[in-house]
This record gives sequence, C-alpha cells and structure tokens, in this order.
Amino acid sequence: MSLFLAKLSCKRDIDEVIKTVAEKVLVLRFGRDEDSVCLQLDEILSKTSHDLSNMASIYIVDVDSAPVYTRYFDISYIPSTVFFFNGQHMKVDYGSPDHTKFVGSFKTKQDFLDLIEVIYRGAMRGKMIVKSPIDPQNIPKYDLLYHGI
Repeated sequence: MSLFLAKLSCKRDIDEVIKTVAEKVLVLRFGRDEDSVCLQLDEILSKTSHDLSNMASIYIVDVDSAPVYTRYFDISYIPSTVFFFNGQHMKVDYGSPDHTKFVGSFKTKQDFLDLIEVIYRGAMRGKMIVKSPIDPQNIPKYDLLYHGI
C-alpha cells in the first residue's frame, strides 16, 4: 500500500470520486495491499502522481472492500487498473481481448505516463476508447476467462 495515494474504502466513496473528478483522468487501482505486484504498481503510481497532477487523480481500492465494482469490472486478476474521464469509463486497446482495464503492473514509469497522456488527450477530443502507446512486449499477457451464468 502506498502512503502517498488516497485509498477508497467503500462503494459510496468510489461513486463519489467517479462523479466529482472533472477534466482529469481518474485512475482506480484495484488490488490488495499485501500483494507484491500491487506494491510494485503502487510505487509507480505514487512516483508519477505529482507529475500527472494536472491530468490525473489516482486512487487505490482494495478488491475486498468494493465487491460490487470488483464484479462489475470482472476483476479476476490483481492488480487491475481502471480509467475514467468525467464520469465515463475510458477503454484502452492494449491488443488484448479486454479493453476495460489494465491487468498487472506497468514495466516502467514512462509506460504509465504515456498511457495517461494518451487517455487524457483522447478524452479531451471526445473519444471513449484509445490505442495504448505501451510497447506490446511490456503488456502482461493473461487468458480471458468467461464465467457464464
């Protein structure tokens, strides 16, 4: 867990942040505080939060404290990072089947900075989906599992 990033602890807090963050990319990192990959991602997020303060607001969410959003975004792998802009869910084409979230940790700070810049610029132009600027070799690979009812 990062001491420098705000933590959202319930659905109401998440709803409020989604509604109130305006003209910035809202970054929600879903994970667990004790997970080593989450800690690695939190370090990247906290190191870049000051540089991105004009473009993004970054929050961490424990998957166990927000099961509604965990199910809604199908957070089956942690950490997963979800992006919003003016209350709208932003999608990113990473070259994988899932455009709703980034799964895993970013390899470098620059990958995260570039991604936020692309999302911000696309959102300011009214786009709801943007193409990822991250090198495909730096994007974690995983299998998308569908759980039917």
